[in-house]
Amino acid sequence: MFAYLVRRVIGAVFLLIIVTAVTFSIFFLVPRLGGATADDLAGRYVGKSAGAAQIHETAVRLGFTDPLYQQYGRFIKGLVVGQDYNYGPSTEHCPAPCFGYSFLTQQPVWPDLVARIPVTISLAVGAAVIWLIAGVGTGVISALRRGSVLDRSLMSVALAGVSLPIFFTGLLALSIFSYGLGWTAQGGSNPMDASNPLEWAYDLILPWTTLAFLYAAAYARLTRAGMLETMNEDYVRTARAKGLTERTVVTRHGLRATLTPILTIFGLDVGLLLGGAILTETTFSLPGIGQYAVIALRANDLPKVLGVTLVAAFFIVLANLIVDLMYAVVDPRVRIQ
Repeated sequence: MFAYLVRRVIGAVFLLIIVTAVTFSIFFLVPRLGGATADDLAGRYVGKSAGAAQIHETAVRLGFTDPLYQQYGRFIKGLVVGQDYNYGPSTEHCPAPCFGYSFLTQQPVWPDLVARIPVTISLAVGAAVIWLIAGVGTGVISALRRGSVLDRSLMSVALAGVSLPIFFTGLLALSIFSYGLGWTAQGGSNPMDASNPLEWAYDLILPWTTLAFLYAAAYARLTRAGMLETMNEDYVRTARAKGLTERTVVTRHGLRATLTPILTIFGLDVGLLLGGAILTETTFSLPGIGQYAVIALRANDLPKVLGVTLVAAFFIVLANLIVDLMYAVVDPRVRIQ
């Protein structure tokens, strides 16, 4: 068991190193392969009003004319110990971990991300709890009542949830429950500014529910398919023959074997949301990482986009590491191996 944990942690560290190399290549190597010059890359840092001479001077100061391996070394060094940016008028220090320095706002990217990460985590974790409980519970009930009116009704709702995009259900929910009935917050507020947990939950209850509806539908269908397959296995019939209660058979034998693929998808979904629920945060005007990425893309602020990409990749790797560790808890075969 300990060796399994060590292997997974070491693998996650190496994966993060690979992620930084791939991310650097996407932003700095791929444009070069496509014909972009050092001046073209520097033009993304100085804005649209800079002249050719100013752009070239910025490219030299930022090191874009240096070999790529030197640029990657500075990139990694900035993540570990920070980096100084000399872009002309002055030299700006970006403290570690330096995920980039925005020359449009003249601020490091990391403090902005730190201020927005709690909003994204609150949205992702709250929605994940709702969709996991609702989706798995609905899938189990549908599998145990296969072919019934309840089963068909629940799967019809699940099909609608999978099919409808978040920007449609989100706007529809806002128009009904917020602007129409006045039951929920109208969006545009920062839930982290709430003075108590009830205000925090009030600001997020509609985004939680709307986002969870999308994911719960997929989890319900997946759980139902897994339960239908598992409940027909020989070991389940043997458990019933031994006189175990139906509740024990379903939870300890049927559902437990179904949880492995659910955990895999759950880790990917949560990791992606922690990297920024772009559509949900944009629909409800939540100041999270997803909204930050949209603003950066519209302003052509490359360092911010780079920082969001690295943070999103980190969360995905971390979520998958946690899922790998959970395998050892859910599936005894992992501990044996």
